[in-house]
Amino acid sequence: MNQHHPQHEQKREHLVGQQTGQQTGGQKGQSATAVLEVGGLHWATSTNVAEAVLSRRPGVLAVAANPVAQTATVTYDPATTTVAKLADWVRDCGYHCNGASVPNHLCDPMADPIAARHDTAHDMAHDEGHGAVHDVGPAMSPHDAMGHGGHGSMSMAEMVADMRNRFVVAALLSLPIMLFSPMGRDMFGFTVATPFGLRDDVFALLLSLPVVFYSGWIFFDGAWRALRAKTLDMMVLVAVAIAAGWLYSVGITLTGGGEVFYEAATMLTAFVLLGHWFEMRARGGANDAIRTLLDLAPPKALVLRDGEPFEVPTSDVTVGDLLLVRPGAKIAVDGIVEDGESEVDESMVTGESLPVPKAPGDAVIGATVNTTGTLRVRASKVGSETALAQIVALVQQAQNSKAPGQKLADKAAFWLVFVALIGGAATFAVWLLAGASVPTALLFAITVVVITCPDALGLATPTAIMVGSGLGAKRGILFKNATALEDAARIEVVVMDKTGTLTKGEPEVTDVVTAKTPDALAIQRVLALAAAVERESEHPLAQAVARAADEEGVEVLRAVGFRNVPGHGAIAEVDGHRVAIGNRRLMDAEGVDLGALTQRREQLAAGGRTAVLVAVDGRAVAVLGIADAVRPTSAAAVAALHEAGARVVMLTGDNEATARRIADRLGIDTVIAEVLPEDKAHHIRRLQGEGRRVAHVGDGINDAPALATADVGIAIGAGTDVAIETADVVLMRSDPLDVPTALTIGRGTRAKEVQSLWWAILYNAAALPIAAGVFEPAFGLTLRPEIAALAMSGSSFIVAMNALHLKRLRLPESPPTTETQPAPRPLQPTA
Repeated sequence: MNQHHPQHEQKREHLVGQQTGQQTGGQKGQSATAVLEVGGLHWATSTNVAEAVLSRRPGVLAVAANPVAQTATVTYDPATTTVAKLADWVRDCGYHCNGASVPNHLCDPMADPIAARHDTAHDMAHDEGHGAVHDVGPAMSPHDAMGHGGHGSMSMAEMVADMRNRFVVAALLSLPIMLFSPMGRDMFGFTVATPFGLRDDVFALLLSLPVVFYSGWIFFDGAWRALRAKTLDMMVLVAVAIAAGWLYSVGITLTGGGEVFYEAATMLTAFVLLGHWFEMRARGGANDAIRTLLDLAPPKALVLRDGEPFEVPTSDVTVGDLLLVRPGAKIAVDGIVEDGESEVDESMVTGESLPVPKAPGDAVIGATVNTTGTLRVRASKVGSETALAQIVALVQQAQNSKAPGQKLADKAAFWLVFVALIGGAATFAVWLLAGASVPTALLFAITVVVITCPDALGLATPTAIMVGSGLGAKRGILFKNATALEDAARIEVVVMDKTGTLTKGEPEVTDVVTAKTPDALAIQRVLALAAAVERESEHPLAQAVARAADEEGVEVLRAVGFRNVPGHGAIAEVDGHRVAIGNRRLMDAEGVDLGALTQRREQLAAGGRTAVLVAVDGRAVAVLGIADAVRPTSAAAVAALHEAGARVVMLTGDNEATARRIADRLGIDTVIAEVLPEDKAHHIRRLQGEGRRVAHVGDGINDAPALATADVGIAIGAGTDVAIETADVVLMRSDPLDVPTALTIGRGTRAKEVQSLWWAILYNAAALPIAAGVFEPAFGLTLRPEIAALAMSGSSFIVAMNALHLKRLRLPESPPTTETQPAPRPLQPTA
């Protein structure tokens, strides 16, 4: 267990069953995780309400709500409760929920594939208002949920529009209220008669009713939810401030007149709504990653029925359907090619830049693009089971998880609300004792309550986490949780596996050394003869020789009489010559004298290469050096890590010579070779024992112990089942250059968190004494409640915009030149 992060024990749970929200077992003690839509989390501190209510329900183990994503991640005991019950409890909190994380989307990670199979009549019945709730398993369909409880789902865009409409009403009515107020008369220098001969305060009262009971009702409703949940949030503060000013004014109006400040209450409402309208628009951009991923899925698919193609919604495709995928079309769901050959552009899902050849029996990924030929694909995974849905689920999990800093900020925000209420009461009392009038003392008290709203404090970390994890997702870097994102910022040592990480995990011909004799064969001729024999073999080294010949474009010859010699090599007749290719023992058996090639063979072996000998008609003509192919961006990745100040260590089970050859070529600092898989974790702990934070980069299978031990485990070569990897970070593109990119994103995210948190803290520390009137006697410096509201909302807006600026983070890029590419195979005869 990692001594730095005990949470590593929990993060290794299997995620596929958890992300769908389906039961992973009926036994006590097993847990599942559901990501639920929670519409109506207008403010950062509103998450306290949903978390407080849900955490008290039976079977709920943990809750983390996210106001930016409008979701809540709930860890629960499937033997005790279900996702349907969780959705009901969310609605009990007063929020919208339809038992999904991405309502009405075919790639919703929470969608139940069985529940999604409603027929058209059922859907039409719901659309026409006949929607009775059906028990369809752990997750409800969007239609079912919309009919339950009378709540419709409100998207972020709809919430922004609603906030705008409330602001417009408050602003339009606040202007005439201010015009007839003493402040307005002093500001404009003239008096206007009120309509119908009404008193100024009575007219202002009538105009304020829509502001308070429509525009501002959102605050009272939210405050009631918070008090019911026995918690405090920003809604309570704003509701108290508006209610105190408005009710006091109403009381004065009803008792015969006096100094009122309806304009303060209504303008306070308008400015809070204005600030949060802009803030919500800003933080709405933080969820671009999820929307971008979801938009990859095609809405329609061509299903073959009785040999005829029928266009159907992708959500109607079931496992076993045969799909027709024409050139240029997106593949609707995950499947297996049954007929046809083509190349598929998988860059939008895997990050692989080159199209991947596909033939019968090959797997294809939903949302990828078929480029050339026509394919017939048998659907194997649909809906929430597809690779795209798993990726979305993984991104959601990261965005909804809470970093250690966020948990501290949440606690601070709760107590800041408490302090604001106590501070407002204390300010009111002190000013009364100092001889101020009740209206003056009340204005100072309301200003203190408003200015101390901790929304910026609660918004700082989740917005940065959303943007950072989304930025990674667009680059094919999937952070599994916020802790991994934060920890990536602190990495000092990066330990990298060799095979499959720095190298491709497949052999390539690196050297062709021909005999230095008068009748020596040219390299192209040697490759042509050797490849003709090796094409008949399935051995990885044989395939490497065949690929090298193809890359050089040599003449394709045919081998006859092929004979495999197990453990030695192969022999065949090619173009009238007897060609033997293999190791020293095969040459001895054939009576071949290696001559000067013996020394070159030993040199290649000493350099970590596999030496393959080629003999033609009993004469040694060449020795081929074969080694694991280095990834094109490995050198650039090591250079970028050095530039970031990280030490790079290669940890491999290969022999010392091979490891040294790769390390010297890439510029790696330290090599630890000939290490057994079970001993890799020991070396990670040794580096941590030096007081360093360590990241381990491996393939996620034989490196699993080391990945779990490291402060940050990074799996490269994720494939399609990204949700079941054991690491903290998954690099979908299998590109080593994404390692420094992940660290850069982590550092950038951490920097934005710190900047925003300090801004929120210093802002409140500076604004509070001004709001309380501390500087009024000496300098006449005061704030009115409405100005305090605008300043408070502006603070939240600044925090959101600061996090969004993370999108401009400069990330490492692949070099345009070939300087860091593997050294080319020598094409001139050498001895």
